[in-house]
Amino acid sequence: MKLRLMITAKLFMLPAVLLAVLWTVQAGAAIDGISGPSFTLTAKADHISTPDSGSVLFWGYANGDGRAQYPGPTLIVNEGESVTVSLTNQLPHDQNVSIVFPGHVVENSGGAQGLLTGEAATGQTVTYTFTATHPGTYMYHSGTNPELQVEMGLLGALIVRPLGYSAGSPRAYNHDDSAYDQEYLFLLSEMDPRIHQLVEFQGPEALADTNYLSDYFPNYWFINGRCAPDTMLMPGVAWLPTQPYDCMPMIHPGEKMLMRVIGAGRDIHPFHHHGNHSRVIARNGRILQSTPVEGADLSYEVFTIQTIPGETVDALFTWTGRGLGWDIYGDPADPDYAHSCQDGDGDGFDDTTWEWCPDHGKPFPVILPPDQDLTFGGFWSGSPFLGQAGSLPPGEGGMNPTGGFVYMWHSHAEKEMTNCDIFPGGMMTMLIVVPPGASMH
Repeated sequence: MKLRLMITAKLFMLPAVLLAVLWTVQAGAAIDGISGPSFTLTAKADHISTPDSGSVLFWGYANGDGRAQYPGPTLIVNEGESVTVSLTNQLPHDQNVSIVFPGHVVENSGGAQGLLTGEAATGQTVTYTFTATHPGTYMYHSGTNPELQVEMGLLGALIVRPLGYSAGSPRAYNHDDSAYDQEYLFLLSEMDPRIHQLVEFQGPEALADTNYLSDYFPNYWFINGRCAPDTMLMPGVAWLPTQPYDCMPMIHPGEKMLMRVIGAGRDIHPFHHHGNHSRVIARNGRILQSTPVEGADLSYEVFTIQTIPGETVDALFTWTGRGLGWDIYGDPADPDYAHSCQDGDGDGFDDTTWEWCPDHGKPFPVILPPDQDLTFGGFWSGSPFLGQAGSLPPGEGGMNPTGGFVYMWHSHAEKEMTNCDIFPGGMMTMLIVVPPGASMH
């Protein structure tokens, strides 16, 4: 009972917190991370927080002398660069540690040679070098006892920008088929708290007397190192010092969002984005093309991205409102309704707002019940129309000042939408469709 009360209290405090921080997100902002080509990482132990007021020991990569973070720093480099990553081991329990970079040919120096790569013993440093030969989305993780160390949190994302990358007209790969307007990282992982508790209080050697690593039973599911509703907080909030990355995707109608999805855990996670299909253009850092000049001609559409452990997916998502069957920008019966639909290029969409012109002027299909018969969420603007706000009772709403459309993105495995079986939580966030012309900050 006490746990449920704490969770409820935290959820009730969330609207006030989000109101203060949510709308400072910068439009078109790049994914949070550190730019190379040289990096200095340190493997350390620390704790993460969970929305059910839990605290879990983890091992993570830190940026230099900073605190360990979950996931490790997102490393951002450019195609063709010679990348250098130095790793110093400050883990407890006399554990060797390492990093492997799938998709790249890596050389290492210092430390001792382990099964998969060079390893650093306690207090030692090992250095990895490779050339970023292919743009795309990649994972990096420990190559030392990965069945334990990846579970403990030694993992992160690597992003390789293509040649000639421009923040003003970005592309994920060297072809216009990969052009996008917004980009977001979705690093999906999970934890079995039994493992972490045993390591914290008895040390990793105590796992030998259990079946925890083989009879795996996670109770926490993460996007970018946070469980919902913390996924929707701003990056770098002071009360989550070891979980700096958020996941709160935002998009204007008609824009292309690049979804960089990483299966960073040991389970398959079906990540579901409502509203529209996404188009998968690349897997494992390779664009889906039949020849080097064809672009993503082998791309395909999905309504759920099935993430495979250790694999990455790049997908493009666009929201238009097409097919809803009603005019999303206003009520034709409203005296102030005056907008038009200008389709100059004949694609069926308004050239500015991306309204689906065949739905222009169609009324909202149902009559909303009176306010006293409704329960208001923090993201409800008081109006069903994009870019409009309506009357709300005192103290209700407030997290959607521009009148955007807000709906859930989440794992389609129901248990993964909880924190230790308490809903809502886990691998879940919200998408905000921001009205045309409205700022995302």
